[in-house]
Order: sequence, then structure tokens, then C-alpha cells
Amino acid sequence: MNVFNKSIFYLLFLFGISCSSPKEERSIQPQTEEGEKQVEIPKKLILFFGNSLTAGYGIELEESFVGLVAQRIDSLGMNYRVINAGLSGETTASGLSRLEWFLEEAPDIFILELGANDGLRGITLSETKKNLKAIIQTVRIQYPETTILLAGMQIPPNMGQEYIKEFEEIYPAVAAEENVALIPFLLEGVAGNPELNLPDGIHPTEEGHLIVFETVWKYLEELL
Repeated sequence: MNVFNKSIFYLLFLFGISCSSPKEERSIQPQTEEGEKQVEIPKKLILFFGNSLTAGYGIELEESFVGLVAQRIDSLGMNYRVINAGLSGETTASGLSRLEWFLEEAPDIFILELGANDGLRGITLSETKKNLKAIIQTVRIQYPETTILLAGMQIPPNMGQEYIKEFEEIYPAVAAEENVALIPFLLEGVAGNPELNLPDGIHPTEEGHLIVFETVWKYLEELL
């Protein structure tokens, strides 16, 4: 091979390398991107634990104050998910007995809404207070980092003024003794208003739940 032919050969060889290199880079790049795994951050849990008020008795679940909380959190893109553990007819005693079912996973925030059915049934106030404290302590023993929010309740006047007053005082007392956050009265602005309650006079309508939601959100937002 003479010098001229050698020069032509090397020029063609170099030209071939320069043409093939970009193709190799393009073929490798997609493989690198496909190989990368996106790390999904698990959402924190907000657990609402209560009775028919939490369960949204008489209305669609998504229209309950718990459902509205979930919608607000989703709309804000917050890294939380909501579980509604409300059960109609629940007392503090029955709530305590089923609590373990919902503690397989650590809640970041635990909202406790129980006691109204105790009051309506005339259950001994000391028993109600003891059960509320036991629920809080059970959550705290298993998950010390969980933030607990207690929803205060009031009852109709047919139980007698002394019982009503002592019942109302249970919630701030439990909140102080157990060092948890407190919503003074869950049904503020709703209880006793026929236009905001179902015919039973106890459970809020959809409009009533909107007001309850705003009450809950005011305290919950500070904990998120």
C-alpha cells in the first residue's frame, strides 16, 4: 500500500469513528435513564378516630368534615393521606376496645373524637375520662412521635345542668393532663341549629360539616 492509499484508508477510518460515536452515546443514554429509579416518599398518615360524627352519618363520606380535610390536603399537594375510622354508635369504651385494629401503622397525627355517645347514654363521667386517657396513652406508648388532637364535645341540656357542665370539663382536663392539642368544641356554630343538622337534631348536614371542617382545619393546619 503506497503512501497515498494509506492516507485515504486512515481518513476513511477516522471518518467512520466520528460518525459512529454519537450513535453509541444516544443508545446508551436512554438505557441510563430507564435504569434510574424514582424514589417515592411514603405519605404520612392522619387518622380520624371517632363515632358517627366522624363517619359522616346521613351524608356522603366525601362530604363529611373528614372527607373535606382529605380534599383540602390533596388540593394543597401535602404529603399526607387521611383514614376515616369513624363508627356510628361508638362510645369511649368500645373505641378503646377496637383501637388496636388501627394502630398497625404509625399515624403521624391522631384525631380523637369520642364521648358524645357516653354523654347521651348517661355513662359515668369518670369512666368516660378514664377511657379517653387510655386511648391517648395507648397511641402514645406505641408511637411516641404521634401528634394527638382531641375534639371537645358538649351534650344536650336534657341530662341536667350539673352533668352537662362536668361533661364539658372532661376534655380540657384530659388535654392538659395528657399534654395533647384540643379543639374546644367540635360542633361550634353547628350544634342546636336546625338548618345545619339532620332531622334527628344531632348529626350535621353537608352545610354543617363544612363549618365543622373549618373548625377542625384551624387546629389541624398548625400540626401539619
